[in-house]
Amino acid sequence: MTKEQAQPLLDYIANHIDLTHDEVEKLLSYITYRKYLKGQYLVQQGDTCRNSCFVLSGCTKTFIVDEKGQEHIVMFAIEDWWTSDLGSYITQTPADYNVQCLEDTEILQFSYETDEEMYKEIPKLERLFRKILEKAFVASQKRIIKSFSLTAKEQYVLFKKQYPKIEKRIPQYMVASYLGITKEFLSKIKRQIISE
Repeated sequence: MTKEQAQPLLDYIANHIDLTHDEVEKLLSYITYRKYLKGQYLVQQGDTCRNSCFVLSGCTKTFIVDEKGQEHIVMFAIEDWWTSDLGSYITQTPADYNVQCLEDTEILQFSYETDEEMYKEIPKLERLFRKILEKAFVASQKRIIKSFSLTAKEQYVLFKKQYPKIEKRIPQYMVASYLGITKEFLSKIKRQIISE
């Protein structure tokens, strides 16, 4: 793992904590670079999630498939975002979610097996990952509240505002799935917005 390959991650980390040169070198020894093709899975429902992933390039979706075969998207991840089945990763139990690449995707992986060792070597990283988890939890809670309190149209407008880079990269039926509506209803909402 070269420093150049990991630079986006190092820049991300530098926004939260300062690492010394030696700490950066140690960190690089714990990271694995992986390239996935469009359609490949980082983790599948039922498998145990062994890695936490930082997206260097590309786009992923996190979703479940219900008993009727219906897909429900709960998250997208693009450059400088984290992705995995966090519950499975933390508890090392079977994953509830699938994480699939929507584009050819490059990631940096942190392995569950070496996390504790890495935190002992670089204690500052434990604080960083606690902050990441806190942010993820807050975002999840806010999303739940919005799904109860906002109309589908308001949720779509908010999605466009919060994630303008994502909407341009994914099919509209996936946006609809994320919002919990049909693609036909999303088309109707978009027509309403255009005519306003």
